[in-house]
Amino acid sequence: MAIYKVLLYYGFTPLADPDAIRLWQRDLCESLGLGGRILISKDGINGTVGGEINAVKKYLRKTKEYPAFKNIDFKWSEGRSDGEFPRLKVRVRDELVGFGAPDELSVNDQGVVGGGKHLKPEELHDLVAKKDVTFFDGRNKWEAEIGRFKGAVVPDVSTSHDFVKELDSGKYDHLKDQPIVTYCTGGVRCEILSSMMIKRGFKEVYQMDGGIVRYGEAFGDQGLWEGSLYIFDNRKAVTFSDDAAVIGSCYRCGEGSSRMENCSDLQCRSQLVVCDSCAESHVWCSAHASVQAR
Repeated sequence: MAIYKVLLYYGFTPLADPDAIRLWQRDLCESLGLGGRILISKDGINGTVGGEINAVKKYLRKTKEYPAFKNIDFKWSEGRSDGEFPRLKVRVRDELVGFGAPDELSVNDQGVVGGGKHLKPEELHDLVAKKDVTFFDGRNKWEAEIGRFKGAVVPDVSTSHDFVKELDSGKYDHLKDQPIVTYCTGGVRCEILSSMMIKRGFKEVYQMDGGIVRYGEAFGDQGLWEGSLYIFDNRKAVTFSDDAAVIGSCYRCGEGSSRMENCSDLQCRSQLVVCDSCAESHVWCSAHASVQAR
């Protein structure tokens, strides 16, 4: 029986010819039968690819042979047993993450310039033991509905593009003198977010090295994380152990759930927590999110 795996990764490094990298990565993935999504910009690469384990291993090896990508930290996770994974998309963008502020980011061959200090999971626990830390969620607010760090600040953002306005609103200015730990799925969003916060006067900013994924590998559900981790592929969400808490609530009936679905209205891009029972109706819409089942 074939074994399927998924790789999550990013690398900030100057790229002189992003389109040439796009063509190489597309051809490499197609030759190996891999699916997924890879974004490339002048500042680096950000991808999630999945497929049969030997093909994924070869992809990793070939990608790391490129000098600019040799130090990328690849994160492994389980693939679906049927091998289903989103079809391949390899694209060049102005930004690796759509914050809408490409001029704010500065990158050299060591990575992002002026970002927050990286903390490994064990170092995070050491910091929390010494200081009153504020966790700051670097994801979209609906991702936090099914999983987040305990007591985290969850900004009111629906897309990464909203973060600039959110930070400039002043609503977090009271945190500028406090230790802030930013976190996101694999770490890429926090590389940029932490640098944006520092530029806006936040004095002590950290970022979770490897994101929630690395933390979950180290501590599972026995640490500071609670719930499920939302991911941007057909799996929708993963947990780190069988002991994962269910912190989400079905938008329709309030039942506990970690199931996240796209709004059934194709014109709407909302993500909703839906329980299995309500999902059987095959109709869920953010326009009716205030309606409770009777």
